[in-house]
Amino acid sequence: MTKSDWSPSFTARVAEQIRRARKAAGLTVAEAADACAALGLAVPKTTITNLETGRRSSIDLAEFLVLAEVCKVPPISLLFPLGAEASVAVLPDREVSTWEAVAWFTGETSLDKPAPEGSPRDVLDTFRAHSDAVATAVTSTRLAKDRRRKASITLDSARREALLETAASYEQLAFDDCRELREFRRTMQERGLVPPVLPVDLAFVNEPDPED
Repeated sequence: MTKSDWSPSFTARVAEQIRRARKAAGLTVAEAADACAALGLAVPKTTITNLETGRRSSIDLAEFLVLAEVCKVPPISLLFPLGAEASVAVLPDREVSTWEAVAWFTGETSLDKPAPEGSPRDVLDTFRAHSDAVATAVTSTRLAKDRRRKASITLDSARREALLETAASYEQLAFDDCRELREFRRTMQERGLVPPVLPVDLAFVNEPDPED
């Protein structure tokens, strides 16, 4: 593929994915246009039609994002049809597997060594690690609450004692996970990064530690 062919070819692939996603969502072109307008960006029916039929060889980034939301699909799935095509041209004269294209776009390509601190890739990796830490803390906290609840409604004294012991072990795990999350967030802040808002169940993690 020549450099001059790549841009219109890329747009054509994206447009085809938009067409498929729109139809899968059960939307007519007119309904998709109305939904775009409802989101705050007018994308006329003619624009959508011209894209899907190949009469338009480029797409505006804002239009692309709004159409992805209207069709209820992740934007990246419109860029790189994972599962539908084995490889794609991510740049002029650069064709890779579709999965490699996704990993390149999201900054998840494998590295031989950690990214330099403060680099864009390092920031991405830090926020991914934070997301994992949040998921771990949410799960362990909910499990601990569930075990404590089960113990509280058990009338058999022997079983209640066993359940309370189990609940205590789950609560310790949850405590450790939440403490690690708090330290992770403090480290992010010390680096000048703004951590994401925590789920309601973990709001207490942001509260000052009495021992500090």
